[in-house]
Amino acid sequence: MNIRNLSRRKWQNATAFTLVEMLVVIAIMSILMTAGSIGLSGMGGKGVTSGVASAESLFDEARSTAIGKNVRACVLIAKNLTSNGADNLRRIVVAYEDINPATGGAQTPAPAAPDWVISSRGLLLPEQTYFSGTYSVNGTAQISVVLSGKIKSAPSGAGAAPAAKAAYAGDYYIYEFNAEGICSTPGATFVIGSGTRGLTTAAFTESPKITGAAKRDFGGFAIWRNGRTSIFRSPEQISTNIKSLKSGDKF
Repeated sequence: MNIRNLSRRKWQNATAFTLVEMLVVIAIMSILMTAGSIGLSGMGGKGVTSGVASAESLFDEARSTAIGKNVRACVLIAKNLTSNGADNLRRIVVAYEDINPATGGAQTPAPAAPDWVISSRGLLLPEQTYFSGTYSVNGTAQISVVLSGKIKSAPSGAGAAPAAKAAYAGDYYIYEFNAEGICSTPGATFVIGSGTRGLTTAAFTESPKITGAAKRDFGGFAIWRNGRTSIFRSPEQISTNIKSLKSGDKF
């Protein structure tokens, strides 16, 4: 057999894609590209997911702080900051009760509205992700708001007293733990959602609004007596009203 005939036979026996196979591959690629574009259009959901995970860690920190320092501790969510309204409903910090310098222990009797000392830098929720004062509830009531008492920075040195921190001045939603790490509002819920808000100073005091793409983009958890949390697996677990939300509704 000469070399020319051998080469021709190898070429004839070589495999290749048929037209049908190529059309199938193109169809699969089209489906994958469509699914990818749908996923990218809902990227806001990742903000809610990461925000819930970060908030859970802050609740664990608050409980540990209460037990470690043997004082009340809390998670504070900015409702209406005096000097930085853009962080309203997005700024979350952990704080503990300011102790009485004269005795070195907790103030006795405990004041109704104590001063709180920031124990960590806390968290700023992702862009277009906000705490929901409507869906975060304690039983049938909304979460309590701290209306008085100063927010202070941690002592700057040994023997130094906590100082009021102007950047944190304002009103906060509060979840409180006692010195044993017990939640004062067992069964309370923490809920955040994806939405939008105006960029003016006046808009910072308003509740965020639902956008069309983020209609059901909510997440959160319940806080139990021992300070542990249970994640909501679907928006319906938070509230049946979420199903009826439409673009422009406030939360």
